Amino acid sequence: METVRLSPDQLDAQASRLHDTEVWQQIVTGWERTTPEPVLPPPAPDEAASLSRSPADWRDLLSLPVDRLVEDALRTLPARVPGERRLPGRLGAVLPERLHTWRRVGQPDVRPSVHLGYARQVLTEWGWQNTPYRLRDARGARCLCGAMLAAHRLGYGSLDTVDRAGAWLITELRSQGWTGLIGPWNRHPGRTAADALSLLDATIRRASLAGH
Repeated sequence: METVRLSPDQLDAQASRLHDTEVWQQIVTGWERTTPEPVLPPPAPDEAASLSRSPADWRDLLSLPVDRLVEDALRTLPARVPGERRLPGRLGAVLPERLHTWRRVGQPDVRPSVHLGYARQVLTEWGWQNTPYRLRDARGARCLCGAMLAAHRLGYGSLDTVDRAGAWLITELRSQGWTGLIGPWNRHPGRTAADALSLLDATIRRASLAGH
């Protein structure tokens, strides 16, 4: 379990450094590319003739009864995903961050897009704020980076996941024309909670499509 404590500004700087690496640029510029379709050789004459014949019934092609195939397929389905854990209530929002550390015990890592989803939930349930250089306000509302750190403390993603989630945020900001860091964007004059949620939604979509 990680014991390093990051500030929003430290997270912002680390995410920016990761975004600027060559490896990250290969990730964000290459995920839309696909390999060319394989070129298959033409079928042999006997095989082509057998494919052209229509069977009397498609069931003749099955080696087992349909009911048995369906039953076997249902048995191989994965177990149901356990229900998502709820965020602590308003009291949890105002508690010191270190008091949430125990919630990380035994929790698996998650993808950056999933982590960002929980950061969005933090902003939605605990509130968004844009006071300069503040992790949160007196009511427990968080800035964007503060919401990501809170999600980490609650057990949703490792520190490495938080860094990659931050790099995806910066990637989305660059696509929208913002050249600075996450913190200055968050506290820019006229910024609203709806803007922050919209940015998270776009970033989650971008990271998910890339398999992250």
